[in-house]
Amino acid sequence: YFEGIEPSKYTPRFLPPPIFQIWWGSPRGFLMIFRELVLENFGPYYGRQVIDLSPENQGEYYPIILLGGMNGGGKTTLMDAIRLAFYGQRAQCSTRGNLSYQNFLEQCINRNAKGTEETKIELAFDHIKDNKPVLFRIRRRWTKNPKNGRDSLEIITDTWLDETITKTWDERVEYILPIGISNLFLFDGEQVKELAELDSPPPQVVEAIQSLLGLELAKRLSSDLDTLAHRKRKELATQKELKDLEELESQIVKLQVKKEKIKEEIDNLGIKIRAAEREHDRADDKFLTQGGEIASQRNRINVEIDKLKKEVEIERLNLRDRAANSLPLSLIYPLLTTAKEKGEQELKKSLAHNAKEIILERDDRLLNYLQDISLVPEKLEKVKSFLAQENQSFATEEKGEIQTYLGADRETLNTLEVLIQDRLPQEIQGTQKDCDRLQDLEEKIISLEQQLQTAPSPETYTQLEEERKIALNYVIQLKAESEAKKQKTEELDRQIETIKEKLENYSRETIDRKNQEHILQSIAKVKQTLKLFREKLTLKKLNKLETEVTQYFRHLLHKSDLVHIVTIDTDTFKLSLYDPKGKEVPKHRLSAGEKQLLAIAFLWGLAKISGRNLPIAIDTPLGRLDSSHRANLVERYFPYASSQVILLSTDTEIGQAEYKKLQEQEAIARSYYLKYDSELCQTTIEKGYFWDNTAQ
Repeated sequence: YFEGIEPSKYTPRFLPPPIFQIWWGSPRGFLMIFRELVLENFGPYYGRQVIDLSPENQGEYYPIILLGGMNGGGKTTLMDAIRLAFYGQRAQCSTRGNLSYQNFLEQCINRNAKGTEETKIELAFDHIKDNKPVLFRIRRRWTKNPKNGRDSLEIITDTWLDETITKTWDERVEYILPIGISNLFLFDGEQVKELAELDSPPPQVVEAIQSLLGLELAKRLSSDLDTLAHRKRKELATQKELKDLEELESQIVKLQVKKEKIKEEIDNLGIKIRAAEREHDRADDKFLTQGGEIASQRNRINVEIDKLKKEVEIERLNLRDRAANSLPLSLIYPLLTTAKEKGEQELKKSLAHNAKEIILERDDRLLNYLQDISLVPEKLEKVKSFLAQENQSFATEEKGEIQTYLGADRETLNTLEVLIQDRLPQEIQGTQKDCDRLQDLEEKIISLEQQLQTAPSPETYTQLEEERKIALNYVIQLKAESEAKKQKTEELDRQIETIKEKLENYSRETIDRKNQEHILQSIAKVKQTLKLFREKLTLKKLNKLETEVTQYFRHLLHKSDLVHIVTIDTDTFKLSLYDPKGKEVPKHRLSAGEKQLLAIAFLWGLAKISGRNLPIAIDTPLGRLDSSHRANLVERYFPYASSQVILLSTDTEIGQAEYKKLQEQEAIARSYYLKYDSELCQTTIEKGYFWDNTAQ
């Protein structure tokens, strides 16, 4: 239903209601839709609680069903319920771990349920039966100490209990939603994080890829040919030869059983590793929140404090040196200014008094001279008037008695002026800088000392560090154990191949039956052809997958210049990225958010090429993404990931902004709020989301 449609060209109305979808003649062509999930006394859900999952609302189609709840409120339990409904004992549920199926079922019973009350899970969905659309309803129920350690399974089609499908459900479900690819449609944020951090996909994703590409068919046919060849060898062999052949085949079976057991142990170790990594993360968080990081730097901080204290002492010495010079005179700065002005006045009066008598004597001589030269009387009077006016200024300067207090000379007044205009301002400015520097140093010392006060005691720090080391060592131990077991499986594979070669050599060396020889030869040729076919099929399918992943990653990333194409290794399925110039882009250059977008694009591409129109359920979809990458997922992925998208989110992942954006896109059909009562340890499902009135 996405065929030929670019993600950027999807319309706001998305797809029409599933009831009007065209079935293209096979289960893969039909649009599967979850209709209802019923929980009764399951996990934190006490009593009977029903969730309508239909992506229609008042006759209109919207793809997203949004369920909001805080951590520990039961979101992951809903995902486990869907998996458990489909696969029962084979379900990969989050809390099962190494528990037996019986113990797991008992663990899932609500703690407040009475001994006689049943625990039920019902999942209703649309699919095909006998070439017709049918409403399937999976119903599983059990009580404490379930009979035969299992649950009771009923498959209802429309309104009738279908006993035939109930008895063959494990086979039937592989046509509806194969367990091998279920993780591509039912996944969580931790799975995306794990896929984003690994260089190559984990084993379960590799198996899903091989299943989607149809590679398991070629592998199964090759195995069937081996079985046929063994049968022919037995038909042609003597009693001794038959015994030798049976012994070799017995060895292969034993090795394969041993290999499967080790693979199961590896899967269990994977669960333990993820749990241990979460425990290590918690120990790290505890170490940081309780001041362990500061405590680990105690010596460095003490050295820094000592260094700062030495700098403080140097600044204080500088201030003392300034105080020993002219700086204290700044306290009487106004008085110094007044003294300078007074000294100037005294000096001026003194100079005027001393000059007056000299000037008057000179004026008398000048007037006598002018009379001697018989200057015209009118002009002589003008000269006398001028001299009288000039002398009047001396009279003004000299007016009043001259009272000398300072007796300062010109040199002293010049020195005082330099002090007032130059030296004291410089000293004051320098002192202010020294004080600011001293205050800054003291504040740094106080800050560092406060950090030391918040640090735990050495005993507590030792305990926190020990907890963190133990958690890390446990992770390392489990990973080493897992790696050792993987190497063991590789060794078993080599032993199996060696024995298979012996079987083939045995047939060539000991069985000389010309009438049947052509069969064994043909089998060898067919196996070689199958190998070539598998390689070309892998290449063809991976080319298509590369195109899809590239398209979706560029669409989600919204950075056309970063990655031009994504390639996938045919053996390990490792992703490689190349820029528009053809140069490889190392994965470590991507941010954590970009890596997760790449992982989501990979899952999206796999789901697309599977050709199965299945719902997608995502638990904690945005927990580790920044705001820009969140916006890309909300706008470009959630509304178009599938015809039905079930989101299980906290209020910090799909917050008010993201919720409003999805509403503006007309993408939300229904929303629910998982209201958790911490006192009763129970969750109630209410309509609405965190900020809706109905969810308060």
